[in-house]
Amino acid sequence: MRIFRYTAGLPDAVRGGVVTIGNFDGVHLGHQAVIGEASLEAARRDAPMTVVTFEPHPRRFFRAGEPPFELTPLRSKVRWLQAIGVETLQLVYFDADMSQASAEDFVQNLLIDGLDARHVVVGYDFVFGHGRRGDVDMLRSVSDGGAFGFTIVDPVTAENGPVYSSTNIRGFLRDGDPLGAAGLLGRCWEIEGRVQTGDQRGRTIGFPTANIPIDDYVEPALGVYAVWAGLERDGATEWHMGSANIGHRPTFDGEGVVIEVYLFDFTDDIYSQLLRVALVDYIRPERKFDGIPQLREQIALDCAKARKLLESIQSGDLRGPPDQVLSAGNDKN
Repeated sequence: MRIFRYTAGLPDAVRGGVVTIGNFDGVHLGHQAVIGEASLEAARRDAPMTVVTFEPHPRRFFRAGEPPFELTPLRSKVRWLQAIGVETLQLVYFDADMSQASAEDFVQNLLIDGLDARHVVVGYDFVFGHGRRGDVDMLRSVSDGGAFGFTIVDPVTAENGPVYSSTNIRGFLRDGDPLGAAGLLGRCWEIEGRVQTGDQRGRTIGFPTANIPIDDYVEPALGVYAVWAGLERDGATEWHMGSANIGHRPTFDGEGVVIEVYLFDFTDDIYSQLLRVALVDYIRPERKFDGIPQLREQIALDCAKARKLLESIQSGDLRGPPDQVLSAGNDKN
């Protein structure tokens, strides 16, 4: 994937094509429908296709004091955009100047002058520009004036379920329903980060854990999960079964939310390595135990339950390792 942070000096090979714009937080099935429509339009025109997204997410700028909310911070977003075949990504830096730019300037400076867009594809609810005054009606009007072709992608709804949306996915995660979130994402939702050195209590009770920060991610329901833990090995992700506790560690009077991941049948030193943790199922809420023996007994039960669940997952199951699920879906298309 080619990633550009500025439109000045863009190669001719990526200008004059089809452009799709959005926050694309989650790169969920609704987003994939929008990007897929842009890809089809680009193929019809034998033209390049560019995905445009904002960094940081505008909500982080306008609501800086609110808790983290993102499903896919930039590194994760790039991973999933690349996984679905996006070859060109244009980042738009969202700062005070961008927040004050009018919708008209946004269209002229980015779409017309910057990308020389020949066709624009957006979701039905896309808004832009100062005061969110730009919308699909405005883009349609510009298109009618001959500046570029234009396609609106209608909302996509899960069969007998909710609309594919980042808001609905966050709701599932906060309710402790990772499978509900996976149904809208098309894969298990995951958090990734560098393994940090913790207090190493886990190894003293027979369950050594890899700890990673949540950082900018939305906070899911606290408690214990069955997970896939992914490590980069020779350019691919090696997935391991495991269990994870997301919480404050109340038995040890912990402060702040951390993710502690226990990888089954695994003893390698992975400090400082990038670890991907995909939430498969919610096992139980966080709770405080009377002491170490009770905690150790409960962890053993949690791990047994998680292992049984993970071992039951068949090839092609939505709850499988995310890369494999997405690859299987792409093979069917």
